[in-house]
Amino acid sequence: MPLQEALRLALQSIWSSKLRSFFTLLGIIVSVAFLVVVVALIQGMNGYVRENITGALIGTNAFQVRRTPISVGLMDDDEVRAINKRPLITVKDADVVRRAIPDARAVSLQSGWPTPVSEVSYRSRRVENVVVFGVTPPYQLVQDYRFQWGSPLADPDVSGRRNVVVLGFDVADRLFDDPASAVGRKVRVAGRELLVKGVIAKKGRVLGQSFDTFVLLPFTTFESMYGRRKTTVISVKMREATAIDEAMSRAEEAMRIAHRLRPGEPNDFTVDKATALVAFWRRLTQVLFTAIPAVVGIGIVVGGIVIMNIMLMAVNERVHEIGIRKAVGATRRDIRRQFLVESVVLASLGGSCGVMLGWGTAILVANISPLPAQVTLWSVVIALLLGASAGVLFGVYPAARAARLDPINALRAE
Repeated sequence: MPLQEALRLALQSIWSSKLRSFFTLLGIIVSVAFLVVVVALIQGMNGYVRENITGALIGTNAFQVRRTPISVGLMDDDEVRAINKRPLITVKDADVVRRAIPDARAVSLQSGWPTPVSEVSYRSRRVENVVVFGVTPPYQLVQDYRFQWGSPLADPDVSGRRNVVVLGFDVADRLFDDPASAVGRKVRVAGRELLVKGVIAKKGRVLGQSFDTFVLLPFTTFESMYGRRKTTVISVKMREATAIDEAMSRAEEAMRIAHRLRPGEPNDFTVDKATALVAFWRRLTQVLFTAIPAVVGIGIVVGGIVIMNIMLMAVNERVHEIGIRKAVGATRRDIRRQFLVESVVLASLGGSCGVMLGWGTAILVANISPLPAQVTLWSVVIALLLGASAGVLFGVYPAARAARLDPINALRAE
């Protein structure tokens, strides 16, 4: 039997039992759609973290000298205890790094974890859950902040421990009818009255979370209000991305000398760049990737078993047809090919429907939620191959059983 004829008979059989075919394929459709959607979300998040979050948290062309590494969440208890014994990053450390990298565009010191959240008020208006950072002036350059109104924090604000503040756009917008009028006014942060020096231009939202609901205080003013943080961070911004690795080596060497670490002794600090955050996120997503095959595999196996049962039922229903085909010259190979092709076509249709459903769901999620989704070609190919392979694996037995039928007994069947 030519392959073209086998395909025609397969499509004709499937079309004649549309509802049964749909419910037969439901397991494969759902499993394949789940695969496409989850992979699309993970790939979208990977790209989003790489292109947006790392720049927003660390800064472009920048790296950090930290007490704790970015990937602390994946460490065991002994490593966490060792990190907790590390000395705090200090102003002196920032000076050491600054001297070691004179070609850096900016070297800043900023408060770290635990980051305080406070109420900011102006007269009767209040904005709650505002993130408060204590920074040195170069931090504003590291983060590429653009000032919409007013001026940034300056060195005299830090050295004089001045009661001044810079507002994120959302904070100024919610406290004042006109954000431009915030400059020169006095607001209260955690009960302390502070003069507004400037308002930072809107940076937008990341995963539905506003990056404009924050205030910046001079580093010394912040410590007088909240005390020292456990994870003060030094940020270094280079002029070119190609200069980061060499600058990180110089910063590490200078910090080891400043901390009087002997050769072979491990660092009591961490030097991280944006790729560390991306790598940390990817290690987290690997957990999902290990669970996906199990979930999809269970769905494919269940769907394949259903296909096998339906094909066995089809063989029983079409015994007389098989007998007639054998009587007019069809060989075992022809009968086996006919039912195997029908099984593969049925499973492939399920895989195709699952891909379309998953693709549409991923687009819908990306449009109605802050979660990004990026459908990749390899996930679509794998989904289609899974569908076709299920048809082959679970269609062999029904096809072989149909091929083994005795033509005389088949012709007697009603």
